[in-house]
Amino acid sequence: MKIKSMRERLLASSMICSAAILGLAATPALAQDAEGEVSEIVVTGTRIPSPNLESVSPVTAIGAADIKAQGITRVEDMVNSLPQAFAAQGAALSNGSTGTATVNLRGLGATRTMVLIDGRRLMPGTPNTLGPAYAADLNFIPSSLVERVDVLTGGASAVYGADAVAGVVNFIMQRDFEGVRLDAQYGIYQHKNDSPIADVVRASAAASATPEFFGLPDENVRDGESSEITLILGVNAPDGRGNITAYAGYRHVEPILQINRDFSACTLNSGDSFAEAGCGGSGTAFPARFGPLNGGLIVDLDGPGNTFRTSTGADVYNFGPLNYYQRPDDRYVMGAFARYQVADWAEAYADIMFMDDRSTYQIAPGGIFAGTFSVNCANPLLSAQQRALLPAVGGGSCADNPAGTFTGTVARRNIEGGGRQGSTEHVQYRYILGLRGQLGENWNYDAFLQYGRVSYNQVQTGFFRTTAIQNALNVVINPATGQPVCASVLSGTDAACVPYNIFQIGGVTPAALNYLETPSFQTGNLHERVANISLGGNLTEYGLKSPWAADGVGVSVGAEYRREQLDFAADFVASAGLLNGSGGANPPVDGSYDVYELFGEARIPLIQDMPFVRSLTAEAAYRFSDYSSSGITHTYKLAGDWEPVEDLRLRASYQRAVRTPNVLELFSPQNVVLNGTTDPCAGLAAGDSLVARCAQAFGLSTAQVLAIEENPANQYNGRVGGNPNLDPETSDTYSVGFVYQPSYLPGLNLSVDWFDIKVKDYIQQGINQDLVLTRCLDSLDPFFCGLVNRDAQGSLFLSPQGFVEASWLNSGALRTSGVDINAGYRTDLDRFGLDNMGGISFSFVGTWLDELSTQPLPGDPYYDCAGLYGAICSSANAPNPKWRHKARLTWNTPLTVGDWVNSLGVSVQWRHFDSISLDAFDSDPQLSNPDVAYESDRVLASRDYFDLTATWTMKDSVNFRLGVNNVFDKDPPLTGSSNCPTGPCNGNTWPQIYDAFGRYIFLGMTADF
Repeated sequence: MKIKSMRERLLASSMICSAAILGLAATPALAQDAEGEVSEIVVTGTRIPSPNLESVSPVTAIGAADIKAQGITRVEDMVNSLPQAFAAQGAALSNGSTGTATVNLRGLGATRTMVLIDGRRLMPGTPNTLGPAYAADLNFIPSSLVERVDVLTGGASAVYGADAVAGVVNFIMQRDFEGVRLDAQYGIYQHKNDSPIADVVRASAAASATPEFFGLPDENVRDGESSEITLILGVNAPDGRGNITAYAGYRHVEPILQINRDFSACTLNSGDSFAEAGCGGSGTAFPARFGPLNGGLIVDLDGPGNTFRTSTGADVYNFGPLNYYQRPDDRYVMGAFARYQVADWAEAYADIMFMDDRSTYQIAPGGIFAGTFSVNCANPLLSAQQRALLPAVGGGSCADNPAGTFTGTVARRNIEGGGRQGSTEHVQYRYILGLRGQLGENWNYDAFLQYGRVSYNQVQTGFFRTTAIQNALNVVINPATGQPVCASVLSGTDAACVPYNIFQIGGVTPAALNYLETPSFQTGNLHERVANISLGGNLTEYGLKSPWAADGVGVSVGAEYRREQLDFAADFVASAGLLNGSGGANPPVDGSYDVYELFGEARIPLIQDMPFVRSLTAEAAYRFSDYSSSGITHTYKLAGDWEPVEDLRLRASYQRAVRTPNVLELFSPQNVVLNGTTDPCAGLAAGDSLVARCAQAFGLSTAQVLAIEENPANQYNGRVGGNPNLDPETSDTYSVGFVYQPSYLPGLNLSVDWFDIKVKDYIQQGINQDLVLTRCLDSLDPFFCGLVNRDAQGSLFLSPQGFVEASWLNSGALRTSGVDINAGYRTDLDRFGLDNMGGISFSFVGTWLDELSTQPLPGDPYYDCAGLYGAICSSANAPNPKWRHKARLTWNTPLTVGDWVNSLGVSVQWRHFDSISLDAFDSDPQLSNPDVAYESDRVLASRDYFDLTATWTMKDSVNFRLGVNNVFDKDPPLTGSSNCPTGPCNGNTWPQIYDAFGRYIFLGMTADF
């Protein structure tokens, strides 16, 4: 029976939650801590064990010292360096960027990772409808205020709510600060361009009809400067009952263009080798072409006046150099954390956080992107030679049919206009107002209201308006003046039209560009409202405890209300898809949902201080959720840890998580955008075995198949959109591990944890397009072939009528498993007879990825992407190495120089990424794809990066840090265009995972006054 009224829902929820908590029998009492999880986590300094050593669930912690040692100004760089985190949205994306930075734990997607600030959720970062963008923006978090970052593995929905399928990233902020602190840092990239790809660029330039679009940077470059300054003020109340900690900061990041690195100075073709394959590019090139790329017509750069020659596959545009490798960014943050003890039983607290972040993407110049347009045969801008060659509709040439038209593919790059840009601004606010305190000796409470808002504005420039293109190509003689004029001017349908003369080199006028180039505007808002109340208690005094344990049950119960609301709108030209080359339309979105939740947790000491059972403890958690969009869901957790002896602790957990569809997944309108990377039926030659297969699969003739044009940029259309009938996805997470802290070697700790996560009925933006086409041609299954809609020319990119269906749907399953290894050691060297030599510390975090599998549809076999990358395995994320680790060794010396140097520390960090193979070479028939199995892309070689940092303190109050990341300036592994999905693959590599920009040098200072 469906529960309709709010009162009935809350009553039913209360009964279910109460029954679950009471059914846990007798357990010791610990209140729900600030992070929302019942645990015994106490971290007061770097010498205290990390949360991972006390928590039942595996936790990786990053301390403030490690953050400073990495020279972090962007929080995304800090989190994405962890082996558990996979690349997501960030500063190194331009094409497909949302202007945010997100985190993707375990490769399960950023929307399945929850981000918290001091245990309270951070709202989604943008209402931008581009891709799976509904995830928190890490730019919001001021890095100088971060005291610690805890990364909790696996499903945590029972504790934190939805979105925590893969885990949570919890930022613990510095509070209770007293005094004045100024933190400043400057960094710059330095790189030596000595890649063999430079020879590929030179050879391609020599063979190109347009060598001016190929260039190489200087041998030594310094660019990508970044600077950040943060002021922190803190004051305690005179009576000692409260504190206010306030901050304000500014960050500036300079752009890096792909032309600034020799290995990204052109878009590499895939082949037997990069040297043999050479540079590729886009069929939307310069000069203008008419008809297919192979065998059509193109304006002859060397011909006299207006002349055509036959176009070839070599007539492509090198679009990479003007793309941003690193986006420019300006960010302003400010905020305050306040608390005051208003009574013995009540402490009022408030958080205010604000960010204004402005970032710009830039991609290659726009123009007329290969599509179907008409040119009137009587166009006075055409020469006689051009009319004689240009085919007219109905047969013959334009010279034979002066009253006719040419209708077909027209493409021309707007080299006169510069790159297409999108200037993006996100203004974010987050307010919290709460009351907490003790109720007697055994109970505490916490109640708060939270409001988060994101305002989004974007201005796009450099795009042509599609309707304006058509008008500007239909040119006649003005009988009144004898001069060329748009036919739309004479008819009165578009009096502003200016002829676009693409038939002659140098024929484009500034007036024509002013008419064609159309700025567009997008705006949106996102609101998140949360009301939460929790009550925690220790039940020992009430006799609720195990007979074999001294401590009793600890419980925490509570209720939460949350509302998510999003609206997005673009101006008419963008929402109608009239911006040529923008990747598709941006229709408006307006949707919301709310959820009522009850939750409870318990920690139950079962046995204590007995032989071989120093401690045996169980934990349980349950959350009841009632969504207005998806109905009722149940999430829960069962966990335990066993400490047989003082040095060793074993732990295990099972967690059921449920993620409901978000606003974008539910309510986004249907829209055709660039979403795929291959079309196996495009560019085929007579005699190819696929010709007959493509004809049979899509009901085409042999001639129609042979006429399907290939997109040199490897970008194909998909129709995406929301689905209000989506069901929640569920996941099961298992983890088993141990923590070892030997008493005979104080300071050493080791934890090893196995994890296994399976997501069922997972929500995805359609079945992978490349997989759909492969499955269709392999099996001729009408389900898969029916998802492919070809336009009148058989194309999947020339017009919005050609696409693969890719709307949001509940699909098969995701599954990942592996092992996390955390180790640390800290000691004074006096222990080893090295007197007055200071101390050393060592930390290690590594992840072995055993499986990262996808089941496309229920009942299908899984395909495993662990250790693989490519069109399927990296279409939404990044390469998936089987092994990643980072290790840091630090020596804190006793060196002093009067009052000027009070302490000195030196540390070295080693980051390792295992080699990764191309999925197209895999034996799995769902991945194997001979059409894109190129030797140049077979393997992304392993990478080892070494970072050095020195820190020293002057006069006990000023701390300096000087560091060099990627000391040896290692180039990233490269990928050819056939296996480089637009977005996560940028500049022939994956800059969100590898160090693509070179050696990073930084200098920072923290001064306390």
